[in-house]
Amino acid sequence: MSNLYGGVLEKEYDILKHELVPEHILLKEEERKKLLEELKILPQQLPKILTTDPVVKEIEAKEGDVLKIIRKSQTAGETTYYRLVSKK
Repeated sequence: MSNLYGGVLEKEYDILKHELVPEHILLKEEERKKLLEELKILPQQLPKILTTDPVVKEIEAKEGDVLKIIRKSQTAGETTYYRLVSKK
């Protein structure tokens, strides 16, 4: 059975198509390594996104994966963020 969010079953609509949900891209291992090398950081130094996040569940990301999140704004244009998928 699907979870209930705000009185709506989570599978009644595609959350990835909602206008307020930014684009989430699961990085391939090669892209992940390149990003960490460019930023000169370890994966655990990235901001976290929980495995329980509805988008993480929808795209089937696993703990340790890195997501590229592209947010669009009328004032700021397009901004890219990276998040490490974490259980806590």
